[in-house]
Amino acid sequence: MNQEKTRALIVGGGFGGVKVAQELSKTNAYDVTLLSDSPSFYYYPTMYHTATGGKTTQSAIPVAQLLEDKNVTFVQGTATGIDRTKKVIKTKEGKNLPYDVLVLALGAVPNYFGIKGIQEHSYNIRNIEGIRTFKKHLHQQLEDQRKPDLNYVIVGGGPTGIELSGALSHYLHEIMHAHGIERRTIHIDLVEAMPKLVPRMPARMSKKIAKRLRSMGVKLYLKSAVQGATADSLTINGKEIQSHTIVWTAGVTNHPFFKQNEFALNERGKVTVDEYMQSEPDIYVIGDNADTKFSGMAQTALYDAVFVGENLIRKAKGKLMKRYTPKEPIYVIPVGEWWAAVLWGKTQIYGFPGWVLRTLADLIAFKDYQPWWKAGRQWLTEFESEEDCLTCREKLS
Repeated sequence: MNQEKTRALIVGGGFGGVKVAQELSKTNAYDVTLLSDSPSFYYYPTMYHTATGGKTTQSAIPVAQLLEDKNVTFVQGTATGIDRTKKVIKTKEGKNLPYDVLVLALGAVPNYFGIKGIQEHSYNIRNIEGIRTFKKHLHQQLEDQRKPDLNYVIVGGGPTGIELSGALSHYLHEIMHAHGIERRTIHIDLVEAMPKLVPRMPARMSKKIAKRLRSMGVKLYLKSAVQGATADSLTINGKEIQSHTIVWTAGVTNHPFFKQNEFALNERGKVTVDEYMQSEPDIYVIGDNADTKFSGMAQTALYDAVFVGENLIRKAKGKLMKRYTPKEPIYVIPVGEWWAAVLWGKTQIYGFPGWVLRTLADLIAFKDYQPWWKAGRQWLTEFESEEDCLTCREKLS
């Protein structure tokens, strides 16, 4: 008589969710289902590059592709509720997905802090749809006005804001040339509410990045609180910056699923977990959603996923589960071409060597989810370009 498999349901198709599914597919002890609201796995570290002329496939990989030859059922849908008694996840599409073991890896969502006009009048580069909208705006503006915006304003001095600030000017000059527009100075503004960029990083790293951005012509507004936005301007500290191009990278908050379904949360809205990353019996919460020391980093989500996956396999074999120990990630922030800042433990690396480390880190990250040959092919897309604009496609190809 065959032993009935344990039903493992994973919610979230990002770094954590996909990796847990891959880990659990290694054993026959689990019947694995992955639920995600997107058909794509987003590789967030390269989103800024896709937003400035890089290939879509560099940042968006079909989830089904990452689960090829894996014993995993993929379901596209949005989780809305949980019935803890019946052990069922409910979806917006009307499905009820049963589980014996549940892993929640839903990721974070943008936080606009209730600032008037920001959500309506800003762009985001958190997904491919947002990137396409942003790029379409850049190109349409150049076609209609035959000149760049007065100011391109990026809000948020974290990695994404810094990366986009460093890449945007070069990209705009490229597409201006493609559209036959005379070269002129482009004004990029980076707004950060805290006194320094990447506030959680060492002061020296923040200063080095700030110096690099200023050398590229980026104007920094530090200690600058955003008070509102309209279609024509952004207001910070009582001052208006004229702009039709505001990109919001300033904040994220935990997925609303957890508050709506009465999970135990800390003061930052993260889910409280125990030493095995359980929030409740048979419910595991990982990555951005969990109240752990380095939550919020892609490397942490991957680390959590491997930890929980291996523990669940140990449990299925009747072995004791291991206790969770946080692992500090390596921080790598590219700033313009051929330059990156790296924080590896106490070691700091800047410039071209940092950029080399960043490109190698991307290759290793792709390898974490795919065989080497597929990872290599994925990595090579970093050196390719893509445009929806027909004019740019002809001139830049």
